Amino acid sequence: MTSHSTRARRTAAALLFVPIAVVAAGCGRSGPDAATEEPAPAGGAITLFTDSTELFMEHPALIVGAPEKFAVHLTDLTDFAPLRSGRITMRFTPRDGGEPLVVVQEAPRAPGIYGPAPDFTKAGVYDLTILVESPQARDSISVPELRVYATAAQAPLESEEEAGGISFLKEQQWKTDGFRTAFAVTGTVAETFEVPGDVRAADGHLAEVVAPAGGVLEVAGLSEAPIVGQRVEKGQVLARMTPALGASGATFADARARLREAEDEYERAKRLFAAEAIPERRLHEAEIRLTAAREALAGLGGGTLTADGRVAVVAPISGLISQRSLTPGARVEAGTPLFTIVESSVVWVTAHIPAAQVARLDRRAAATVLVEGAMTPLRTSRLLAVGSVIDVDTRTVPVTYELADREGIARVGAVARVNVPTAARLEGVVVPAAAVLEEDGRPFVFVQLGGELFVRRDVTVESTDGLRTLVRTGLTARERVVTGAAYQLKLASMSTAVPAHGHEH
Repeated sequence: MTSHSTRARRTAAALLFVPIAVVAAGCGRSGPDAATEEPAPAGGAITLFTDSTELFMEHPALIVGAPEKFAVHLTDLTDFAPLRSGRITMRFTPRDGGEPLVVVQEAPRAPGIYGPAPDFTKAGVYDLTILVESPQARDSISVPELRVYATAAQAPLESEEEAGGISFLKEQQWKTDGFRTAFAVTGTVAETFEVPGDVRAADGHLAEVVAPAGGVLEVAGLSEAPIVGQRVEKGQVLARMTPALGASGATFADARARLREAEDEYERAKRLFAAEAIPERRLHEAEIRLTAAREALAGLGGGTLTADGRVAVVAPISGLISQRSLTPGARVEAGTPLFTIVESSVVWVTAHIPAAQVARLDRRAAATVLVEGAMTPLRTSRLLAVGSVIDVDTRTVPVTYELADREGIARVGAVARVNVPTAARLEGVVVPAAAVLEEDGRPFVFVQLGGELFVRRDVTVESTDGLRTLVRTGLTARERVVTGAAYQLKLASMSTAVPAHGHEH
């Protein structure tokens, strides 16, 4: 993932401050002797979010005169990548007054992980401010009420109880392509209903390339002819053929010859008119004959006659080859289909809406489309037409939307699920639609309880516009949910093994 340019961020007073969990230190002890050891003083784990940075900090029990390393994990929320460089300054300010303890670390020990070891000289309650100065981010993060004990005996001991949930370490999150989280918020979503749809080419974005004349397809040239899925540009030569000696071939050659004669005549007329040797009427007549000759040749299929008498079949539009019907050495008649070209940057999606539902359609709002085989919903550009005739078999009305699709996700001919918006608005807890998964028809989300701790939560979905989903039960606003790469987290939830790499602390 690439780093971002430095972004000025708000001060601590204006930060989005959400402590998710404070639990026993995550790393702890392990091994065969762990169960027989005396409990150690308990550390803690804190997760905080600003508007653009996530802090997950694990720390030991804070004891006067006993410095131990913190594990400060910093994630840039613009791309959920670890901070790979830059300095952090940790300022511990005692609440009862006195000089703050300041610890500076110039660079992370590992990507995203800093390990300062503050040495406290006085017990008490401290407020921590972490200043982040990195090429990826500049931020100020406030962590209140850290308690420092005079002796280890005064600190509470570690509990043997383990927090339930799914462990997914920061190192795993950073290495998982597309991993994302977001807060559930209170908001409104348009009431929608889902209908089947299909994708077809927009007008002017599909072309059938036919043989411009009767003849034989050249064997040598077919090895260079574009194949299905290959992009071609307007005017590109797709194939070559030798015109037949019959009427169709002669017609094409005659039309090309008449065009050349008209071009020569027009150029001669321009020179004579410039020399005032002919009236303007003669120039105008030559121009008319040239236009007629061009139209006559174009009417034969848009091919061009090469100097050696062969016919070059050219692409009338730019796009992708979706069909190719070529047999080397085969004789074809004028008008025989050879290629189909589709330009799918703009497609039309026809939603088949039950007749009883058409009146609820919000014609001003965009619909969302999920095409078969795709994971990402697409948003339509505009509504083009609402059919006026009900299909007698399905009792549906065709409603056509325009969809801009630069990525080529919506392939022509695909079936789709279309979320059609109504004018009604529903209010409740809203999450990105990608956060809601299904298993056996039951929707659920993964909720982040702490920096590395998640839990699966069943939810009830009331409405979705394809991009945002309104959850009626199972989730509250300000809880954080996984919105990207949730499948990898699901795999982690089914595994009982401890991740092999562990923390790089």
